[in-house]
Amino acid sequence: MQISARGEYAVRAALSLASVYPSLMSAQAIAAEQDMPRKFLEAVLADLRRAGIVRAQRGAEGGYTLAQSPREIMIGSILRAVDGPLAGVRGMRPEETRYDGAAENLPKLWVAVRSAVREVVDETSLADVVSGRLPNHVKKLTTRPDAWEPR
Repeated sequence: MQISARGEYAVRAALSLASVYPSLMSAQAIAAEQDMPRKFLEAVLADLRRAGIVRAQRGAEGGYTLAQSPREIMIGSILRAVDGPLAGVRGMRPEETRYDGAAENLPKLWVAVRSAVREVVDETSLADVVSGRLPNHVKKLTTRPDAWEPR
């Protein structure tokens, strides 16, 4: 799975908002805290607002806040809001792929990959990440001997 810059920025911005929830935070403050380009961040925040993940308040005391509690917002919903489906194969959803011959069963593998990604990002909330208390099944994945090794 490749996480785009847009997806990473969206998650980092949402984590900043989760850390001050329910207070407001300006785009400028998020950009400074996370060392992000403000204009790019504003476009990402607009995507999150359209998806109903954040709310914007105008005015001198304005800024952004999460639309729900950080416990209720999963990382997967943020990634989908800015990048679309989590797993794709040449622009198709895994269940839409069809192959012949030796690759006939490959769609099952693509669906399993998507399911594995969902098991992590759809079951981990902003609150989990901010607190450092990841779900046990996610934490366990980080303790595998080769988890931190590049391949």
